[in-house]
Amino acid sequence: MDRVIEKKKWSTKRILTIAGVTALVALITGSYYFTSGNSQLNVDTERITIAEIKKGIFQENIPVNGIVLPVTTIYLDATEGGRVEEKYVEDGAIMKKGQPIMRLSNTDLELSLSNQETQVFNVLTQMQISKNNADQNTITRLNQMAEVDNAVKEAERVYTVNKKLYAQKAIGAQEYKSSENLWQYQVTRKKLTEDILRKDSISNRVQLSQGQQSYERMQNALLLMRKKVGDLVVRAPVDGQLTSLDAEIGQSKNKGERLGQLDVLSGFKVRVDVDEHYISRIFTGLSGNFDFAGKNYKLAIKKVYTQVTNGRFQVDMEFENEVPKGIRRGQTLQIRLALSEEKQALLLPKGGFYQQTGGNWIFKVNEAGTKAYKVDIQLGMQSPDNYEVLSGLEPGDKVITSSYENYGTMQELILKK
Repeated sequence: MDRVIEKKKWSTKRILTIAGVTALVALITGSYYFTSGNSQLNVDTERITIAEIKKGIFQENIPVNGIVLPVTTIYLDATEGGRVEEKYVEDGAIMKKGQPIMRLSNTDLELSLSNQETQVFNVLTQMQISKNNADQNTITRLNQMAEVDNAVKEAERVYTVNKKLYAQKAIGAQEYKSSENLWQYQVTRKKLTEDILRKDSISNRVQLSQGQQSYERMQNALLLMRKKVGDLVVRAPVDGQLTSLDAEIGQSKNKGERLGQLDVLSGFKVRVDVDEHYISRIFTGLSGNFDFAGKNYKLAIKKVYTQVTNGRFQVDMEFENEVPKGIRRGQTLQIRLALSEEKQALLLPKGGFYQQTGGNWIFKVNEAGTKAYKVDIQLGMQSPDNYEVLSGLEPGDKVITSSYENYGTMQELILKK
């Protein structure tokens, strides 16, 4: 006997179809909800930092580190190369001007000095010989001149006598003429002898002058050579403290090689490293300050070194008014370097929000303190503690300054206590 089979109202296929439609509707509804309104996130107020926008004195400055150095440092370089034979003092010694520090030896230099001294001695000896020869030649010429002068006088006497005798017809014309010719010859001879004596005198003076000049040049060269040998003993050029001494006995040093330095103890300066980003804004006269032993001290830039190394450049700063007591060479100071004058501005305390927003927006808390929402802002200069607010916020506004790392793309924050 046949029986009627009833049709099931909730088949598996029907259930799956209904579930799929329901899920699709839920997805569409959720998508609409999250895209049509502001996305929100619950935030515990105990885990965030809320700051108030205030108006106050603002000065743009950057934190930099500086190292205390002597106001004047003189480098000790090897004027002449050589081997270190003796060290008279050790690193850190307080030196007086001219006090020896070390002694080098250089056999080539010492041999050159010996050769130079020999050459000077030879030139001096040759000058003495030349002078003696000149003196002897002058004496000989003067003797000749005396003989010639005497011969002229005798010839003139004979000629005068014969002239009178010839006028009296006492002697013949031949004897008279002979005495006249002899007298004229002796006069001519005297003129030639005087000319030779004069030229010899000039020649001797020139020769002696040239010899003297040559000797003086050799003497100057000898003095320079002696100075070079004397420079093998390295001495302190000024009063100060010897530092960074780099020399050991037996060590060879080349000419121009750094041996150490001498710090003049008349004062200190601070050598500061600055990021190259600020190179166009740094100039002499800018001020800075730092705290030391519970007191604030001021500095001013005196010199800017524009060479950039590893993304940084250096400046020298000197103390204004007074130098802190107890400060030491090599000490590191944390300095606030001012890049602008003091002025009135809206102040936004610094915080972790800047890493995610770049200073373009911030979460502003409503008056009730229950919500925070995004607002666009514009920031200007900065100091170690604050940003300068140019637009987007007003005095009394409260904002979240802690990190936004976990907020993603949220538009609003629900503040829960």
